[in-house]
Amino acid sequence: MRFRLLPFFLLFLLSCTVACTKKTSTPVTRPAFCADSAYTFIANQVQMGPRVPGTTAHNECAAYLIHTLERMGASVEQQRGTMTDFEGEDLPVRNIIAHFGSRNLNNRILLAAHYDTRPWSDEETDYDRRFLPIDGANDGASGVGVLLEVARQLGLQQQDTTARMRGIDIVFFDCEDYGTPSFYTGQQKENTWCLGSQFWADLLKYRRETYQFGIVLDMVGAPDAVFPREYYSEQYAHNYVEMIWRAARQLGYSQFFSQQQEYPIVDDHYYINTLAHIPCVDIIHYNSNSSKGFPFWWHTQQDNMQNIATATLQAVGEVVLKVIE
Repeated sequence: MRFRLLPFFLLFLLSCTVACTKKTSTPVTRPAFCADSAYTFIANQVQMGPRVPGTTAHNECAAYLIHTLERMGASVEQQRGTMTDFEGEDLPVRNIIAHFGSRNLNNRILLAAHYDTRPWSDEETDYDRRFLPIDGANDGASGVGVLLEVARQLGLQQQDTTARMRGIDIVFFDCEDYGTPSFYTGQQKENTWCLGSQFWADLLKYRRETYQFGIVLDMVGAPDAVFPREYYSEQYAHNYVEMIWRAARQLGYSQFFSQQQEYPIVDDHYYINTLAHIPCVDIIHYNSNSSKGFPFWWHTQQDNMQNIATATLQAVGEVVLKVIE
């Protein structure tokens, strides 16, 4: 991810049990979420190398996600096709969809992140380094890691035959970060970012599922992460922004979930809102003190495991599970 449309230690010690619950003296019921588990899911992706579409690492990551989700008890399907990239070439797209809970196709909840990584470090100050792919520990793997741990918890709930679970779909979008690089001098085209979610939204009209709302996670692992109320999220899904930020406040995570409203960001949620017409909220790290609006490591070689903190993963994971419980 992406671009703006307008210019412009340890908090706690986690002790993971089978359910990885976090103890607290407050009366708020905390969902079971294990940040150490999410961290491992992120590290496993990064260890494969940059997950650039069309590469061996990308294929290995897709296979890993499918196997892991199936092992957790999900019904998994793939969407395959092609989209046109910024140069007008066909780009293979491979979305991964995991179904949990009720088999009712109506009024489901959508959770999503992208699993591909940027083919270029086009925000590097050293021009020669701009052509290197990135690890994508935060921009890509962090959202996937949190949702894999959410999936693990949903799988455990699913094993309880007395539990009544809502229908929840987790989608890992492909080709989100294949948008036009900053060094490209050719003709500029629109809608070159978030190709996987555009593909998914276009196919939704042929499917029977309907969704109450969606949440997209992007860059949700940094120790200094701040998630503002993003403009498009407010415009299309204000009530769900309120619900998510209220849950964060109840859980004591207001330091991560800021009340500041920020510029519009073209992320997967934009096409879920505008093409699929599903109210969708983007939980994304934004840095208003940066000229680019994103953290210093964004689209550089520094997007690595050093910028992943379990405290942030814990906050995001608990908030997501609290909202969908």
